Amino acid sequence: MVKILVINSGSSSIKFQVIKMPTQETLCKGLVERLGFTDARVTYETTELTHQEEKPIEDHHAGLLTIHSLITHVDIGILESTDDIAIVSHRIVHGGSNFNEPVYITPEVLQRIDELSILAPLHNPANILGVKVAVSIFKKAKQIAVFDTAFHHTIPPVAFKYAIPNTIADNHNIRVYGFHGTSHKYVSKKAIEFLGERSGKLITIHLGNGCSMTAIRDGKSIDHSLGFGPANGLIMGTRSGDIDHSIIFYLMDSLGYSYQQVNELLQKKSGLLGLTGFSDMRDIQREAAAGNSDCILALEMVAYRIKKYIGSYVAVLDGLDAIVFTGGIGENSALLRSMICKNLNAFGIVLNTEKNSELISGPVISEINTSESTVKILVVPTNEELEIARQCYSLVEIENKC
Repeated sequence: MVKILVINSGSSSIKFQVIKMPTQETLCKGLVERLGFTDARVTYETTELTHQEEKPIEDHHAGLLTIHSLITHVDIGILESTDDIAIVSHRIVHGGSNFNEPVYITPEVLQRIDELSILAPLHNPANILGVKVAVSIFKKAKQIAVFDTAFHHTIPPVAFKYAIPNTIADNHNIRVYGFHGTSHKYVSKKAIEFLGERSGKLITIHLGNGCSMTAIRDGKSIDHSLGFGPANGLIMGTRSGDIDHSIIFYLMDSLGYSYQQVNELLQKKSGLLGLTGFSDMRDIQREAAAGNSDCILALEMVAYRIKKYIGSYVAVLDGLDAIVFTGGIGENSALLRSMICKNLNAFGIVLNTEKNSELISGPVISEINTSESTVKILVVPTNEELEIARQCYSLVEIENKC
């Protein structure tokens, strides 16, 4: 048996699980969020207890030390020492064209991940911090990186190429890379298992603070809403999603914005935050219910953008077997699922409003379409950490057999 610590280090949070392989048993899991604030929140769960607290946690280093203290705690921990962890696996957002499989983390690998930070400025730097701290704490463990972009290496040139000069695109590896691949891979596999033979054409919709959609044929990604970096496509918590690039030139040439200011605006101050003043969907839904017109419009815009992608992906797939909702918002927001599925009858997508409104997110797959719907509508809870653990364990097993 091998115990794997999975670290999913985000821009202001760290999700973690300790998973026993090959049984895939989760020994504990948790979340450290609001890093950098005096009221950072810590959640830690085992099969026997749930521990929650708020305290100042300055940065990712302090967050990982908090996780270490929890999993080795004399009363609530599940480890006797850090040496019990054989593998520390890390979710890395951007792997560029270099990485389409899990890899052992070496100084050279870490340097390449760092070079790709310019394409994922909210994520790769945080991922790197997680690696560096984990190396210092779990000294005997193997450190392995799993890349969000890897699942999308099957996207064909007709979909991944941009219409810019080939010399620039090819020489500088400018293409659609795609993101949230670990989540899209996990939920599509679960959906295929659930649907059986009728699972060749899927659209997976990952909705969280970051949002993306994937067109999947026979288990492989063939198109995706995010591109060269994780900023375009759908409207997100603080990211604008698709935008006319002329606006960027206008901001710089006519309004005097610097490159750094434009980047900050589109990455950290736009999306739901720019539209409403809130980046959390729960706040926006609450305000919309109270009559806040900005929040009402923002919800309509989010649903509208997703509908446009559904339509284009149905065309790309030449039909559709199922749409799959996942992620914190996709799994929990009955309102947004309802708004997205409304008036899609032409595609055979008909939501069962009763099942949808009554659904409480949990570990099982839920089917929320009507019996008349020719397309299945599924809510599949994602488990990126389990998928990461599976991939890391396979890598180690292959090495051991060799």
